[in-house]
Amino acid sequence: QVQLVESGGGLVQAGGSLRLSCTASGRIFSNFAMGWFRQAPGKEREFVGAISWRGGSTYYADSVKGRFTISRDNAKNTVYLQMNSMTPEDTAVYYCAARRLVYSRTPDDYNYWGQGTQVTVSS
Repeated sequence: QVQLVESGGGLVQAGGSLRLSCTASGRIFSNFAMGWFRQAPGKEREFVGAISWRGGSTYYADSVKGRFTISRDNAKNTVYLQMNSMTPEDTAVYYCAARRLVYSRTPDDYNYWGQGTQVTVSS
């Protein structure tokens, strides 16, 4: 079974940057599409972005386009979420998730999830 662990969350001021990491362990496959989701208090979990299993294609929610960048290093079994120009609206628990082959914007389509990491953006 695959396990995912997020790291890199914390407190950052508006306009600042933060990079999250998600490292996989267990039965690792190179053909996982990886997604990032977030959930703020009292709100539904929402799609942030995803990267294809080869890393050649990325997809982003409109709210983060131009500010967030997803990358992956399959040799390290790690996917990254670089967040720039952050705003208080980015405050949430961020989760990474994995599924085979094709990416999805729907949480229920993902088979594996990390425990989440808190990101807080102050004004």
